[in-house]
Amino acid sequence: METLVLGNEHHAVVPCVATIGMFDGVHRGHRFVLSQVCDYAKAHHLNATVITFDRHPREVVQTGWKPLLLTTFEERMRLLGETGIDRCVVLPFTKDMARLSAHDFMVLMAERLGVKVLMTGYDNRFGHHRDETFEDYVHYGREIGIEVRGLPSANYQLSTVNCQKSEVSSSMIRRLLEEGNVHEAAKALTYPYSITGKVVKGEHIGTHLGFPTANLQVDNSHKIIPAPGVYAVQVYLSPLTSHPSPLRGMMNIGTRPTFGEHPQTLEVHILDYKGDLYGKEITVEFIERLRDERRFENEEELKRQLEEDKRRIGELKL
Repeated sequence: METLVLGNEHHAVVPCVATIGMFDGVHRGHRFVLSQVCDYAKAHHLNATVITFDRHPREVVQTGWKPLLLTTFEERMRLLGETGIDRCVVLPFTKDMARLSAHDFMVLMAERLGVKVLMTGYDNRFGHHRDETFEDYVHYGREIGIEVRGLPSANYQLSTVNCQKSEVSSSMIRRLLEEGNVHEAAKALTYPYSITGKVVKGEHIGTHLGFPTANLQVDNSHKIIPAPGVYAVQVYLSPLTSHPSPLRGMMNIGTRPTFGEHPQTLEVHILDYKGDLYGKEITVEFIERLRDERRFENEEELKRQLEEDKRRIGELKL
């Protein structure tokens, strides 16, 4: 996939079929949209292009708003590159861009990106005036020279924890993670949700119990951390892009209530691993939530529970 960050420099204008969006998570619904774009591009001998942004537009238009995201920018680019798209155009989202009308935005797409066909959902909105409709986009397209085509719904739904059906969306997946339902989130994403962080020194409580842990410091404050609890995870000791073999682990997200009040920590015990990880960056994929974090009466009771957690993780088919 070619990646183009749109600036003031000149670049070749390539006739293309495009779709536009944030694509946070590059989830099952996004992949359906992108497959439609790729199929149309192949059938009509056009470049398949996805247009996205360097940051969430609400960060610019809504003062003080902090996004909670499923993917970092780098993760989003990697996942988009796996979809078969020919080109990803990254738009630096600024206040000037936020003021563009849908009409002017479509002019930019036609003149600078060579968009001949724009594929978008009937309920997708872009441009400053959010009350404009799909029919407005079709009308503007006729004036500008862009054919606007509506995308059918992916028609894929998942059951949430409360057994209500919900169409796959980034916001729905965020809710699942906030509930700790990482298994259903993975179904919607088509891959396990992950976080990456640097291993930092902790208080060695896990080592004292016979379960040494890597304490993670996640520098990206925009990434969602799943609900507190104990999880079965897979741990990568090098970047996901190099496709290393993962190691099984169990992760605790919480405040370690058995040992008094503590700030929330992210600690992962890697099964049957011995080595120094301090200062290294690791990636943790969430497979299954085992239980809530809770306070135990004593260390022995906690150790028995940790042994049971380890046994359950060893029996999981990952």
